[in-house]
Amino acid sequence: MKNRKKILLDKFGNIRTTMTVLFSLIIILALLIFLLIALQYTENTVLDNSLNYVGQIIEQVNYDIDSYIEYMENIADIMVDDKDLQSYLYVINQPKNFKVDKRVNVVTQFKTVLESREDIYNIGAYSADGNHIINDGMTHFNEYLDIAQQSWYREAIESPTGEALSASHVQNAIKNNYKWVITLSKVIVNQRTGEKSGVFFIDLNYSIISNLCNKNRLGNKSYIFIIDKDGDIIYHPKQQLIYGGIKKENIQEILNSDGEDIIINKGNDKLHYTYRKSDKTGWIIVGVIFQSELLKNSRQTKILYIIVSIFLIIGVILVSRRLSIGITRPIQRLRDSMVKVEKGEFKQANIDIIANNEVGILTHSFNNMTNKIDELMQEIVYEQEEKRKLEMRALQSQINPHFLYNTLDSIIWMAEGNKNREVVQMTASLAKLMRQSISNEAQLISIKQEMEYIQSYLTIQKMRYRDKLEFNIEVEEQIKQASIIKLLLQPIVENAIYHGLKYKEDKGNLNIRGYRDKDNIIIEVIDDGVGMSEDKVCNIFEEHKVNYNLNGVGIYNVMSRIKLYYGEEYGITYYSTKGFGTIVKIKIPFSK
Repeated sequence: MKNRKKILLDKFGNIRTTMTVLFSLIIILALLIFLLIALQYTENTVLDNSLNYVGQIIEQVNYDIDSYIEYMENIADIMVDDKDLQSYLYVINQPKNFKVDKRVNVVTQFKTVLESREDIYNIGAYSADGNHIINDGMTHFNEYLDIAQQSWYREAIESPTGEALSASHVQNAIKNNYKWVITLSKVIVNQRTGEKSGVFFIDLNYSIISNLCNKNRLGNKSYIFIIDKDGDIIYHPKQQLIYGGIKKENIQEILNSDGEDIIINKGNDKLHYTYRKSDKTGWIIVGVIFQSELLKNSRQTKILYIIVSIFLIIGVILVSRRLSIGITRPIQRLRDSMVKVEKGEFKQANIDIIANNEVGILTHSFNNMTNKIDELMQEIVYEQEEKRKLEMRALQSQINPHFLYNTLDSIIWMAEGNKNREVVQMTASLAKLMRQSISNEAQLISIKQEMEYIQSYLTIQKMRYRDKLEFNIEVEEQIKQASIIKLLLQPIVENAIYHGLKYKEDKGNLNIRGYRDKDNIIIEVIDDGVGMSEDKVCNIFEEHKVNYNLNGVGIYNVMSRIKLYYGEEYGITYYSTKGFGTIVKIKIPFSK
């Protein structure tokens, strides 16, 4: 048994694949069981919903027929109480013209009804003594029949309500007029004697009932038929076949049933009979529908379920893969962390312990090891950082000794020439310059302070070179309090004077501009000196990398300080044209 398990695990190569396969098989099996249950449940639900829908249609047909019959009853109620009809049928001992006038009035009413209602074939009245009037007054009863013995006549007379509604039949009581009709009959009471002395009748077009049934179709093979309380057919779409004995309906089962639905097997299919009885007419409206037709939509649903199941199976495989990854991830993370340690990435190698199992214990030991190594590395980094700060302070403290010698010489010869005011001004400027350059209190100062330092420096240079230098400093107010590395501009300004303006024959101009550009600060040092060639501009940082004697702290040094402190995206850019001057742009981030 153990060998079998070992073979099973070895087949898939690793734990992750094994778990994926096993998870997938278990979930797929559960999904298939659920699919079978869902398919059966869907079939039952569709069947129940379809039968409910059929029942609603039957009720609607029932309502439509009741409304139609009620309307016809209203016509009958109006006509049986009509004075002209009463006078024509029952008043005696009146002049002949009196009877004629009443007949004309009644015929007019009958014709009006017939013209307005195409669904009425015949309308008429018959009294017990044989007086009658039908349609336009020219139609007569069949003289070979006893009208009083007709079913529609007798049922109205015998009915407690005085009304009767016949089954569908051929109306043979009208001479030369034999049509399939449903007869609505109502007793006429002689208003003089209070006796039942006749019947008023309306022959309804049989097709109107057919239309009411057919407009609510149940399906291609399904149909609706109507029977009365005795089981006689009022309407059937295949009525001729029923009367001919070719087709049969399960009418007796319907009459004997206590419910509203019965199911009859028919070959490989089943017939569902859904029926409702009308409280008004006593008719039973029956809907017949084949179960195969009810479930035709469920086949589409089943196909949809199968398609969805296929996608779910694919999803299960993906989820199983995801779960197996989640379970084996701690081991994977431990392996990846070891790779990071090999590369020296100790901070990123630390792993969160999410379990107290064997992998968690191993992870805890691994974290302790990497933390110890990281502490040692941080000590080394700290020592290197302090060394870098000392180097930066040393760089900031550098100033060109030739500048000092020349400035002191200028002070001496101005003192010898009794130029006391110039001596005081130059000495004061030199003092400010020296105070800021040798101060190590902070690496950052405000741009306003840096510009004051440059102001002092340029004041000394202007006094030394007399008519060779003019300068102007313009800084936007919004950046004056922003921070900048101390002594950043002096080497660049010094370079502009010694290499740009010093060799110009006439007076040189130096402009310093400071402004904000979005999230950056731009400081421009612009001179109209001799300029530089394109090749020299391209190699300027290499040229001044070690040439401190020419350049004081050096352009390379300034660029290194900017990138060291602010990042690689900041620095210095030179634009120069031989014989026209040079523009130096310094870009640093805006910060207060």
